[in-house]
Amino acid sequence: MTAIKHALQRDIFTPNDERLLSIVNVCKAGKKKRNCFLCATVTTERPVQVNVVKVKKSDKGDFYKRQTAWALRDLAVVDAKDAVKENPEFDLHLDKVYKWVASSTAEKNTFISCIWKLNQRYLRKKIDFVNVSAQLLEESVPSGENQSVAGGDEEAVDEYQELNAREEQDIEIMMEGCEYAISNAEAFAEKLSRELQVLDGANIQSIMASEKQVNILMTLLDEALKEVDQIELKLSSYEEMLQSVKEQMDQISESNHLIHLSNTNNVKLLSEIEFLVNHMDLAKGHIKALQEGDLASSRGIEACTNAADALLQCMNVALRPGHDMLYAVKQQQQRFSDLREQFARRLASHLNNVFVQQGHDQSSTLAQHSIELTLPNHHPFHRDLLRYAKLMEWLKSTEYGKYEGLTKNYMDYLSRLYEREIKDFFEVAKIKMTGTTKEGKKFGLHGSSGKLTGSTSSLNKLSVQGSGNRRSQSSSLLDMGNMSASDLDVADRTKFDKIFEQVLSELEPLCLAEQDFISKFFKLQQHQSMGTTTNEAEEMDGGTLSRSHNSGVPQAISSEKDMIRQMMIKIFRCIEPELNNLIALGDKIDSFNSLYMLVKMSHHVWTAQNVDPASFLSTTLGNVLVTVKRNFDKCISNQIKQMEEVKISKKSKVGILTFVAEFEEFAALAESIFKNAERRGDLDKAYIKLIRSVFINVEKVANESQKTPRDVVMMENFHRIFATLSRLKISCLEAEKKEAKQKYTDHLQSYVIYSLGQPLEKLNHFFEGVEARVAQGIREEEVSYQLAFNKQELRKVIKEYPGKEVKKGLDNLYKKVDKHLCEEENLLQVVWHSMQDEFIRQYKHFEGLIARCYPGSGVTMEFTIQDILDYCSSIAQSH
Repeated sequence: MTAIKHALQRDIFTPNDERLLSIVNVCKAGKKKRNCFLCATVTTERPVQVNVVKVKKSDKGDFYKRQTAWALRDLAVVDAKDAVKENPEFDLHLDKVYKWVASSTAEKNTFISCIWKLNQRYLRKKIDFVNVSAQLLEESVPSGENQSVAGGDEEAVDEYQELNAREEQDIEIMMEGCEYAISNAEAFAEKLSRELQVLDGANIQSIMASEKQVNILMTLLDEALKEVDQIELKLSSYEEMLQSVKEQMDQISESNHLIHLSNTNNVKLLSEIEFLVNHMDLAKGHIKALQEGDLASSRGIEACTNAADALLQCMNVALRPGHDMLYAVKQQQQRFSDLREQFARRLASHLNNVFVQQGHDQSSTLAQHSIELTLPNHHPFHRDLLRYAKLMEWLKSTEYGKYEGLTKNYMDYLSRLYEREIKDFFEVAKIKMTGTTKEGKKFGLHGSSGKLTGSTSSLNKLSVQGSGNRRSQSSSLLDMGNMSASDLDVADRTKFDKIFEQVLSELEPLCLAEQDFISKFFKLQQHQSMGTTTNEAEEMDGGTLSRSHNSGVPQAISSEKDMIRQMMIKIFRCIEPELNNLIALGDKIDSFNSLYMLVKMSHHVWTAQNVDPASFLSTTLGNVLVTVKRNFDKCISNQIKQMEEVKISKKSKVGILTFVAEFEEFAALAESIFKNAERRGDLDKAYIKLIRSVFINVEKVANESQKTPRDVVMMENFHRIFATLSRLKISCLEAEKKEAKQKYTDHLQSYVIYSLGQPLEKLNHFFEGVEARVAQGIREEEVSYQLAFNKQELRKVIKEYPGKEVKKGLDNLYKKVDKHLCEEENLLQVVWHSMQDEFIRQYKHFEGLIARCYPGSGVTMEFTIQDILDYCSSIAQSH
């Protein structure tokens, strides 16, 4: 360890003007055993700096390098872990806690002792030595070979003094005078000792010779002491004189301190008084405005608003600690509270009177608006009330109970007013829909409430009527003379569509204007998250808005937007039932009106949701839209039910089925109504249901038909369906259009083939037999050898169908087809042309069989293809 210490001193510390006092070999606790050295050093220059240096061996060689250094003044705690047992671990609390393990307990103790001594000598800083033996914490250590490195080095530093130049020169002269000083040190030392004794003797003799001078000096000293005593006496007298002056000065100083303290307190008191006066003094003009201000004029409202704001500022001033204990402050606060309550009562009473007056004023204008389909305009009333908006905001923040009472009263008065206006408005709409009040009674309209009292059975009966019944209803309702039924339908539905659109167009701005007014007047935010459903909001219809009786802040209402919705639901609680009644009436008048209502209502819901998807208007129209959609679905279901219950006459031909014509009417009407509509998907779904039901029931009726052949029923009706779908170009029914065309073509071909088997019946049977023999394996040229199908039999059959007989058969066939087909669809010429083509195809087929099975027989038909063309043309022209 000594060798390492000298090496470190030479290589690391001497170049830095430092002296190494103690060293300990350590490694970090709990980590890989990488040894290093902690060194305690002092600088050789003044002022002395004491450091703890960490030195480790370089990874690239055997030399040591300085890694980290800490000043001893930064050391806070030295923890030796255990003061009794030997333990090599110890902690140093520097910029953080460093945990070390020494190579031996002795080295650790030596290092800690050195740290303690350096602290005592140079720093005098309070370093906590924890778990350190008291024996180590001593100023000095015993001399001897086992003396600590730190202690020995410190004393060596203190005892050693470097020789100056003169001392070195004297020693050199002395050594030159004694040449044997180097070779014989003992002789040199004895000589020096003798010379020292001679010098000591000379010094003693010199002292004894100066005894007289010493006596003189002592005498002078005694005299000096006497003078000092006299001076002390004078100083004592002076001190007694100054003592009284000191007491007076102390009194003056204390008096000045009290004066300064009094001035400071006065300044602080003035500051507090100025603060209270500036912030808690309400002008007389404001007090007068709050007590007597005119709440009816604009100038008075402005003065009251300014006074209320000033009062609120005075009441909300942030008092400093202790102000609330002052009697004057308590008195002023009580005065402000009285003013606030007095003005709040006056304001609430005035606004309640304004609400009541509004109800009377608006009632006088109801008669004027009842003639036209318009709702009264509330803008002047809103404009007048908005002058009080700031006062309502003040009332909300100061007297929430009265604010809540005003809110409830406003809802009560306005709900009754709007209920009268809206019910009268809907009564006018219903009268305009039904034409007259008398006609309206046919549909269950009684009194001004406009309620529908018709039975459910009559409603269902009306909704499932066919197009003919709807036309008769429209005729009786509109009484439009000689107009056709179709024109009556169009006029009636167009009139209903306009009235329904007018109703929605009047309600929408009314609700939006009222909602905007409520937000501005009652200072409620419209753009917050929604937290309640419609059912929750309706709960307030029978009671007041919930509030906390302790804090005065609403708890049941999760947001101000919920409060707006609740107020709107209370005020306009009659809109939804009135709309439902109007929808029920429209559905009673004509079930197809549900198409108009679905489109109009969907558009208005879409518009309202774009503005605010959670608003009262959007929610209400959305609820009504559900009812309209339900009626639309019921209309579709009734049409399907009507198709399933259709009955056909056994005595007359079928023709175009009623529900096929009604589907054409429905589709044409729906396409005109739903053009560019938002709810196109609902119509497409209805189309699919209807067309599938049409297909199924056309086939069902065709199977049940006794008078008209099945193929004719299928052909005519599917031709009409195909024509309808082709004309309307309904994209979702492209597959059904192709299917309808295929069914029409198939049944046209089937009917033609079946009908052509009758004019040449025997000829058909003969050639069917020939084909059967060939199918059994007989060669075609050998068929003529069969007894039943020889040439004689063939000639006999052909002779039975001369040209005249064929023409007669075709003429009878034409008449029969004419009886089967209906004039409405006008398919006679199409069918006849198809029969002509099929007859010619059969003719060519018969000639081919004759040529193959009876070669060289010379047998031919008694009429030609040209004869067939002439017969068909002549028959068609004659009819």
